[in-house]
Amino acid sequence: MPASLARFRPLAPLLLAGAITIGVYAWAKSVTPDYGTSLFGQTAADTLPLKSWLATGVLALALLQLYTALWLYGRLRRGRARPRRLGTAHRLTGATAILLTLPIAYHCLLAYGFEDFDSRTLIHALAGCFIYGAVAAKILVVRSRRLPGWMLPLAGGTLVTTVVVLWYTGALWYFNDHSLPLLGG
Repeated sequence: MPASLARFRPLAPLLLAGAITIGVYAWAKSVTPDYGTSLFGQTAADTLPLKSWLATGVLALALLQLYTALWLYGRLRRGRARPRRLGTAHRLTGATAILLTLPIAYHCLLAYGFEDFDSRTLIHALAGCFIYGAVAAKILVVRSRRLPGWMLPLAGGTLVTTVVVLWYTGALWYFNDHSLPLLGG
């Protein structure tokens, strides 16, 4: 690749994330909400607890991902050597986190589509549209040897931040009796 084009290489993950985000947004906007979607039950009382606990599992795995990534890349000073299987554990926790998001996303898309009637739902819906774009961008960055080194912590940090935002605007809202610090009810 000519040097003049190589400087645009860091745009590839951003373009991928943007394309997936726009695709999910278009899909979510085209969905006619069906509040009775039965993946988790027929009412909010059925769906919100399970989705909130699954989301809490995703958050825990995302934080474990952050911890193991910092350890893998020598950003944590540990008293012992890095275990040989730490990279495998990192990949498995990431894959598990992604798998846990699928039933949540399925239900959110089919039951609600894209809702934006208050700050919480708008932020949650936007982050929900972005999450799989962030996952794809992070995987692209981690698999590429031709991207600058600063892109991996940026992509990973963006993904963890997106998970935190989704948990905050979804699970915490449920656990906190339909109210959020900073955003209200």
